[in-house]
Amino acid sequence: MAGVQKTSSRLLALLSLLQTRRDWSGSDLAERLDTTPRTVRRDIDRLRDLGYPILTFRGPAGGYRLDAGSHLPPLLFDDDQAVALALALQTAAAGPTIGEDAARALATVRQVMPPRLRHRIDLLQATAVRPPEEDRTAGVDSQVLVDLGTAIHTHAELRFDYGPDRTSAEAPRRTQPHHLVTRRGHWYLLAWDLDREDWRTFRVDRIRPRTPTGPRFTPREVPGGDVSAFITSRFRGNDGIGTDWPCRGEVVLGLPAGTVARYVPEGTVEALGPDRCRLVLGSWSWAGLATTLGRFDTDIEVVGPPELREAFAQLATRYARAARSTAPS
Repeated sequence: MAGVQKTSSRLLALLSLLQTRRDWSGSDLAERLDTTPRTVRRDIDRLRDLGYPILTFRGPAGGYRLDAGSHLPPLLFDDDQAVALALALQTAAAGPTIGEDAARALATVRQVMPPRLRHRIDLLQATAVRPPEEDRTAGVDSQVLVDLGTAIHTHAELRFDYGPDRTSAEAPRRTQPHHLVTRRGHWYLLAWDLDREDWRTFRVDRIRPRTPTGPRFTPREVPGGDVSAFITSRFRGNDGIGTDWPCRGEVVLGLPAGTVARYVPEGTVEALGPDRCRLVLGSWSWAGLATTLGRFDTDIEVVGPPELREAFAQLATRYARAARSTAPS
């Protein structure tokens, strides 16, 4: 029995390592697990039998990679990750975009949590306060977001019906989709309208895609080369938000666009992938902007300007000094 428990613990440790970075050599895994490369190979085979899509790649020492499979295998989270996941799902469940799916996912995650974590989650229940009726986000079908994201990624022309009237006899819009962005709680598609030969911004909750998609196209450059500035200019004077912040910066965050948009409705968020987005945000000071961005618990890649990088460096020095200081006795 002790041997079975030791093997199970080693498998969990191996799986946890594989989830932390893309590639691992067999020797590195053996060293981290305090075992032999041969045992690592056997444990990799056991994980594959359990449904984990682990690839073997060639190289000087060979290695392994946890890949995406055709179905979702069991995932391993530490306590803090599990709590963070549950809180994110709880927040998403209160919104209209993927609320029902998030609620079902939250119920699934909570069911398999150990009692100590379930208790922590139950103590952190929050009540969502909805914005005024005119500012509420219209419900967006998550499948529509996936369809638009796929068309953008594959550079496929997209036809869709547009507007609240599903029985409209108007011809479908023919577009070349370029960017999926969020602004003030709404999802928008930035696309080149083939019939009007101009850029257009479409509310995603009013889009009903038609299938199949059209031929591939070569992406165009957005006027000015700045997606956020272009989107913001389209709404200037229409949403009551000024764009003349004295300090305006651009970063890339390792978080979904929908998650970021919920906490900075005054910013412009562009989805770069399922777990990566570009955020453009303004503030009255560079330090204030860096502080606002620092509240996101993820890596931050500063696109610009240099003043924002300098503000992050100054805050890092200030926080490090605070961490070393001791309170007077």
